[in-house]
Amino acid sequence: MLRMLKKALLLLMLAGCSASRPVPAPAPAPTFIAEFQGPYRFLSNFWPATVQFEGLMYPDVEHAYQSAKTLDMNVRRQIAALPTPAAAKHAGESFPPRADWPQIKLAVMEQCVRFKFTHHPDLARKLMSTGNAQLQEGNTWNDRYWGVCGGVGENHLGKILMKVRAELRATPYRR
Repeated sequence: MLRMLKKALLLLMLAGCSASRPVPAPAPAPTFIAEFQGPYRFLSNFWPATVQFEGLMYPDVEHAYQSAKTLDMNVRRQIAALPTPAAAKHAGESFPPRADWPQIKLAVMEQCVRFKFTHHPDLARKLMSTGNAQLQEGNTWNDRYWGVCGGVGENHLGKILMKVRAELRATPYRR
């Protein structure tokens, strides 16, 4: 009799843990990300994630990118020490860029963005979680080179992010 009671109790407990309970499905990856705000803010160059560029460490991609506009290492260190990415952007716009800047700026941005996502595993996972979504750096400040404003733009930052995402996906070992 005791054995039957134990068996009945066990069956009741198992019934409470039944696999027939609905399990929420994971949220599907988006197909289009129009701007780097809210849950996608991590895609922004202003997101805090240390980046190394030509021997110096920077608090984020924006600091590193803006400092690359000069070959003067003292100015680069000054930009690296600025308190915000907005201050770094302002500093980078305050002096004429190096002579070869138009030819190298895309490669510099790609190098900085790649470092961000290959050296910060949490950010790499978040980038991968965007699936195959088209990434667009939508903005209201008329940046039609790196992003899209008013439906018009080259979206180079979005293209670089999608390229880095594809590289991460193709890499068998992820940090």
